[in-house]
Amino acid sequence: DDVDRAYFAVFDGHGGVDAANYSATHLHVNVGLHEEIVKNPAEALKCSFQKTDEMFLLKAKREKLRSGTTGVSALIVGNKLHIAWLGDSQVMLVQQGKAVTLMEPHKPERE
Repeated sequence: DDVDRAYFAVFDGHGGVDAANYSATHLHVNVGLHEEIVKNPAEALKCSFQKTDEMFLLKAKREKLRSGTTGVSALIVGNKLHIAWLGDSQVMLVQQGKAVTLMEPHKPERE
């Protein structure tokens, strides 16, 4: 289609780099192939985070890997910004010199 899209992501490995590298390699592919990417980009991001996690868990079990990762991604579709994250990674938007709150980070003390 003729809709401009851009994808950005940052992953912060915990206990090693395996999960972060895996996510950096696979998450964008899962997002791009998701059937809802055109109609519902937010759902595509959410499902793709879950799918990538499930895929890594299988690999980790098979290869006895013990790392994890936090992550944040931004998907721009036309003039809309979609943010997805897990763990305590955060994203900040600065608009005309002022910070705009886009998310409430996951913290252990939050219900």
